[in-house]
Amino acid sequence: MSSIRRRKKMSSFQIIIAGFIAVIMIGTLLLLLPLSSKAGLWTPFMDALFTSASAVCVTGLVVVDTAVYWSAFGQAVILVLIQIGGLGIVSVAAFLATLSGRKISLLQRSILQECIAAHHVGGIVKMTSFIIKVAFITELLFALLMLPSFCRHYGPSGIWPAIFHSVSAFCNAGFDIMGDKTGTYSSLTFFSGDPGVVIPVCLLIIIGGIGFLTWDDIAVHRHHFREYRMQSKVILAFTLLLILIPAAVFFFGDFSGYGMKERICLSVLQAVTPRTAGFNTADLASMSGSSRALMMVLMLTGGSPGSTAGGMKTTTIAVLFANAVAVIRRKKSPQLFGRRIEEQTIKSAATLLLMYLFFALSGAFIICASDKLPFSLCLFETFSAIGTVGLSLGITTALCTVSRFVLIVLMFLGRAGGLTIMFAAINSSGTEVSQRPTEKINVG
Repeated sequence: MSSIRRRKKMSSFQIIIAGFIAVIMIGTLLLLLPLSSKAGLWTPFMDALFTSASAVCVTGLVVVDTAVYWSAFGQAVILVLIQIGGLGIVSVAAFLATLSGRKISLLQRSILQECIAAHHVGGIVKMTSFIIKVAFITELLFALLMLPSFCRHYGPSGIWPAIFHSVSAFCNAGFDIMGDKTGTYSSLTFFSGDPGVVIPVCLLIIIGGIGFLTWDDIAVHRHHFREYRMQSKVILAFTLLLILIPAAVFFFGDFSGYGMKERICLSVLQAVTPRTAGFNTADLASMSGSSRALMMVLMLTGGSPGSTAGGMKTTTIAVLFANAVAVIRRKKSPQLFGRRIEEQTIKSAATLLLMYLFFALSGAFIICASDKLPFSLCLFETFSAIGTVGLSLGITTALCTVSRFVLIVLMFLGRAGGLTIMFAAINSSGTEVSQRPTEKINVG
């Protein structure tokens, strides 16, 4: 009875965190089995844990090449973990419960609301079913679109890569199974100039990363942009800017020496993928320092709320930008698309930025001290982990156990969400009734 009472006292944030941890551990146990490796041997615990955490947190950082090391069973386990992590553990569980005819309680609906970042509890079960169905249809459709390109190079065996990369791209995971065909850790470099792969992957990343509520707005209001929620307008506008501007920088910078078709493919994918997807078609180590710095900014930004993507979120950056404009223009409150932003939202956005920077910098410092690597390489790796991106400059496989554990923590933080973990760890003492006297402090 006491355990039941403790479960009832768990907040929705704590249940979401517990769900993520449970799935990661189940995935770890499955990947440990000899059945999961091509060599038929037991996988070291840390390698299995890292891979499971990376898959559930839809990151894509790996310590062993997915295609070379894992068997068909192991790859299937990774794909299921990616799907569960991308759609949300609670969302998948609720959908399965609905299919079995079980009723969803008010507490479960509240947890679903937090999981998909919905504004209201009403209609949450219907929206969850809509999300799952659209996700599977989208993944199947784009797998079929990529099938000709994969089959052209690999014959009938190209069916599995088409399915795997479709799910991985939609869930913004960045896992690939090209290592046994095009070289270990090669990602999608073999298809750098193939629009049949690059365009579907880019579209899948964008569709999965704009958020489920934005899908709902598009489905309901279609081309009537003015009728969209303010959040959907912000997400679509900032997503477009965060694709076009970096694509132009890469097009006229690092990829100026390529042919036009490959140049466009490289620029667009490299602009889309840093915001939590993790695929790459270019050699990141050979890119300029300024381009890598831009990619780090994109990695920290991440996708959008209630999406398959992680990171700090586009809306966080939009709110901070709007607040900066309001301060400069001496406005009382920041606005976006003719709507005033609440003070609590601004506080949450500022807290998230501080948290992500603090943990990314702290993680880079620990890795730098543990493995004696240049700080810039470590910082790229930690930004990639906390943004659940999966891009790497090639140091992940050589890291020690301490550094790998740091990346696991950062991946978990980036996928579960900084505020979710903070609210789960710290119990609120209730509404603040009394207020202390104010006193001016100068900043800037």
